[in-house]
Amino acid sequence: MCSGRVDLDFILEAFANGNDGVFVGGCRLDECNYTTHGNYDAYSVVEIAKRIMRHLGLDPGRLRIEFMSGSDGNLMAEVLDSFSSQVRELGPLGSSEGLDGEKLKRKLEAARKLVPYIRLVERERLRIPVKSKESYKAFFADPGTDRLFAELVADKLTLSEIMLLLNEKDLATGELAGLLELDASSVARQVGDASRAGLISYDEERKCYTLS
Repeated sequence: MCSGRVDLDFILEAFANGNDGVFVGGCRLDECNYTTHGNYDAYSVVEIAKRIMRHLGLDPGRLRIEFMSGSDGNLMAEVLDSFSSQVRELGPLGSSEGLDGEKLKRKLEAARKLVPYIRLVERERLRIPVKSKESYKAFFADPGTDRLFAELVADKLTLSEIMLLLNEKDLATGELAGLLELDASSVARQVGDASRAGLISYDEERKCYTLS
């Protein structure tokens, strides 16, 4: 399978299923057998996934992409051995990050629900026009890319998690802040935006938010 077929949801699903690490292998950049050069798309997907992982509190070292040819058997063995050792050092998913099973499951579910939106953002705002090693490396190393991700995706991830929590039960701002481990002002801004968008409503009598 071409590495260009690797979807963001594949990676998140693998972690949601309890895998401690995810490895993506593709052919060497600029040596793709197809005119689409899908390995650059895989490069982008993995970089975006790593930013999502950081936002969720997961170590991005649990995800790796490497590019090599079919004749690089020894190199592949070395890379996989190295990655396996790294994942073993990190331990079971969520353990070194201090995320219990329930919290981790909720965060990954929130991210997966947002995948269609993130795909659209990637096409419209995070797509690099020229498929070259230099342009991709420069784009994802640029602090401006992290700021753009924060602007377009990070808040949406938090809101997705808020919606999941409110789907379970009605909660006040302070309760949401505690569950999300965020300051109350950040949560208040999020629920305010969601309320204005008609996604949630505030129950004045019970002093809590509920899904609309």
